[in-house]
Amino acid sequence: MDWLTEHPIPLGRWAKLAVDWLTDHGAGFFDALANLMSAVIDGLLYLLQAPPPLAVVAVIALIAFALRRSVTVAIGTILGFLLIINQGYWKETTETLSLVLAASAVSMLVGVPLGIIAARRQWFYTVLRPLLDLMQTIPTFVYLIPALILFGLGMVPGLIATVIFAIPAPIRLTRLGIVSTPAPLVEAAQSFGATSWQVLVKVELPYATAQIMAGLTQTIMLSLSMVVIAALVGADGLGVPVLRALNTVNVAKGFEAGLCIVILAIILDRMFKVDGAGDKK
Repeated sequence: MDWLTEHPIPLGRWAKLAVDWLTDHGAGFFDALANLMSAVIDGLLYLLQAPPPLAVVAVIALIAFALRRSVTVAIGTILGFLLIINQGYWKETTETLSLVLAASAVSMLVGVPLGIIAARRQWFYTVLRPLLDLMQTIPTFVYLIPALILFGLGMVPGLIATVIFAIPAPIRLTRLGIVSTPAPLVEAAQSFGATSWQVLVKVELPYATAQIMAGLTQTIMLSLSMVVIAALVGADGLGVPVLRALNTVNVAKGFEAGLCIVILAIILDRMFKVDGAGDKK
């Protein structure tokens, strides 16, 4: 077997050369992207932190009620956030929420169109699928390194890493929802003269709504699972007290911060969860 290891393929060196090339030739682009992402996160943080916490909780509870038409979900949202405020983690929770919302928005804005293209063009999905597999299985710390080099410390590399980890979910589920549309529905629309765009907008996307919303909830959960890892590259939020608790073996602080992450995950899941097509109750 020595012959197999005598001349290893320099994959790591090639990856380093690619990152070095991006650093040398794409500095302006990455700086502009970092500024844009920072502005989005700062805007969300302002909306969440400038008003009194109870006012923000009330608005989120109203949004939860409007989305689910459920008093139980609204009350649960209020109680969950009141417990977070009581534990003294409101600032960290809003920072995590802004990161999750920004990452979910980017993932859905990019992932849904890619899922539509993948459903309409099988060759595109054939090319895209290995990349999605790589994004979901490669250790997160591997792409944190180039993210740090290209974007520096802070919320932006955490956001980029979160998007890379979460975006396969909306792509796959959007494609699944569209390709699962019954053929008779599509044929009926085409027989009445519907164009390809009209079939997509009036038949396939409505039928795939439940799958797309499932992709959104999966994106949110995957984004929350990255909170602690994002803290390693300077992202603020609930991951910071978790890391501090880990470094100091502080069980109490670790439990409190971890519980806040769980509460936030439950609230967001209940707000956006779709139990079935056309059924949000």
